[in-house]
Amino acid sequence: MVASMDNNEQFPIKGLSIDWDKIECRSYLRGIEAIAGLDQMDFHKPVTFFVGENGSGKSTLLEAIAVAYGFNPEGGTKNYRFSTYDSHSELCEAIRLIKGIHKPGWGYFLRAESFYNVATAEEEYSKEPGGRPQQFHKKSHGESFLVMAQNNFKPNGVYLLDEPEAALSPQRQLTLLLEIVSCARARSQFIIATHSPILLGIPGAEILSFDDGHVHTCSYEETDSYQVTEMFINNREQILHRLLNGG
Repeated sequence: MVASMDNNEQFPIKGLSIDWDKIECRSYLRGIEAIAGLDQMDFHKPVTFFVGENGSGKSTLLEAIAVAYGFNPEGGTKNYRFSTYDSHSELCEAIRLIKGIHKPGWGYFLRAESFYNVATAEEEYSKEPGGRPQQFHKKSHGESFLVMAQNNFKPNGVYLLDEPEAALSPQRQLTLLLEIVSCARARSQFIIATHSPILLGIPGAEILSFDDGHVHTCSYEETDSYQVTEMFINNREQILHRLLNGG
């Protein structure tokens, strides 16, 4: 179980605020309900999940937090400075991160969407003096994604993950879950946007839903990821019959 902390001063990122005066009046961000209604957010657990339907704003906010913290928009460590496509929003300029007294020794931003670009950069950086040669592109997508996570998850770190389950089988998601819990127990903080009912099952994590037009806490059983998966597994034949035969 991930330990709960009433005092979030120990977290590398204990919260954030948004200055909406720095965002254009016609910005698409104002049309994302959950984000448009958000002025501040606090983190209370070592592991925080962002959940919600596609387009609800969870990945947009996670990316803005990552860039505001100093990570490369496409992923990697704070030392990575490559860009293949400049797509991040102006939200990162309007966010002020509220940092705790605990300074992490390491950090990583890992996102499924731009993983190929980060893997390429990792291989190039590994060729530098003192680096460990890497061959991510010679492994399967899932294998290389998990290896990269395992190589970069360390105690006393801050980690932002955007839909990490996209590359992983259910078994590998369980492996990633164990890696997350192990690091969280060793004073690391995770903020994760996900649809995975497996990862969401981490005991003691805080789940923030971006559905219903505002950001709010919810239980594991209240997430769509859990409810839809449970419904399909328990009623597979009836659901497929309705879907494939028009009711």
